[in-house]
Amino acid sequence: MSKALGAGGWSRIFLPFALGYYLSYMLRTVNAVISPALSAELGLDAGSLGLLTSTYFLAFGLAQIPVGIALDRFGPRRVEGALLLVTAAGAVVFAVGDSLPALGLGRAMIGLGVSACLMAALKGFAMWYPVERQSSMTGFIMAAGALGALTASVPLELALPHVGWRGAFWLIAVVALTISVTVFRSLPDEAGHASQESLGEALRSVARIYASPAFLRYAASASFFIGGFMALQSLWAVPWLMNVNGFDLAASARLLVILNLGMLCGQLSIGFLGMRLARRGLRPLDLMRMGYGLLLFVQLAILLQFGSPAMLWFALGFLSAVNSQSYLATAQAFPRALFGRVSTAVNLMAFAGAFLVQWGMGVALDLLQARGHTLPSALGFAFGGLLLLQVLAILPVLRRCRPQAASPAA
Repeated sequence: MSKALGAGGWSRIFLPFALGYYLSYMLRTVNAVISPALSAELGLDAGSLGLLTSTYFLAFGLAQIPVGIALDRFGPRRVEGALLLVTAAGAVVFAVGDSLPALGLGRAMIGLGVSACLMAALKGFAMWYPVERQSSMTGFIMAAGALGALTASVPLELALPHVGWRGAFWLIAVVALTISVTVFRSLPDEAGHASQESLGEALRSVARIYASPAFLRYAASASFFIGGFMALQSLWAVPWLMNVNGFDLAASARLLVILNLGMLCGQLSIGFLGMRLARRGLRPLDLMRMGYGLLLFVQLAILLQFGSPAMLWFALGFLSAVNSQSYLATAQAFPRALFGRVSTAVNLMAFAGAFLVQWGMGVALDLLQARGHTLPSALGFAFGGLLLLQVLAILPVLRRCRPQAASPAA
């Protein structure tokens, strides 16, 4: 830990991780901006675009279990550095692709390549920073992701007429390669921390994590709070703003920027205040409980259209910052040596939840409209269904549990 706390710790440890997660979040949302150009050049219909976009999430989600084992076995420096090379290669494949299979392969490689960016950072912080700094460091790294989401909106849209979507991905390949080199050169060599267990033992420990009551307590909240926010941010926010609030596409896009700005402000607030709150006895679990309770009220106000849409969507983004505490709260119930596996298990639940909420809301809209509901009415019922799932998901988090001396997954 002393290495991280030295004078050069911020640039040597935090900055490489922040650059990686910035790139990861930007690539998560970049297709929303380039989709018109892709459709025009390659003749892709809506279904093909949806399939193309989903390959990122599919590859990202499938990678979480092996990434968690690799992080505990080989450390964040080797895992993230190597996977960012896959990101660079995927960006090149995407840049030169001229068919849906080629573009899908490139997109899947990108999803695999950035699948460790957040988890490697959290693993590194757990290895090299004291416990009381975990919330702050997590807030700051999530703020880097929020900046990536903002970059994938207006700045990228302004650059596209000059470089085109293919040129943009050539630039992304160069950036990914540069960050990979930075990770290998800057992060400490963690060979002495690497797990020596066999692959079979590692897989059995993963199975015990998923079956552990300590993990199951947070699984639903990860799915429907983290995953639910991802589903709204990446898809359903704009249809809601256009069809329920009555904004046009340009105004809805501006409100999406306000949502992302709220997320950035929330993460920075946790970053600056997290260590101070920890010293006053506020744990990640306490922040989750307060934040999730407030999120339910804000989303209820959005559902009932009570208040200014700009303020409500900013508040939604701001309060979503507590989602990052789910990784810390869950990991604190397990030995530190399992941090990579535990945090990626939470991440898998979040991405599974994002997929289920995105798909489930779409299915609900089709069914409700087939039964005579208008689109605004159907959106209201679907959003209300998400709120109900979140209410059920928060109940285990609110329940008090006796501290355990050792996790059953240890």
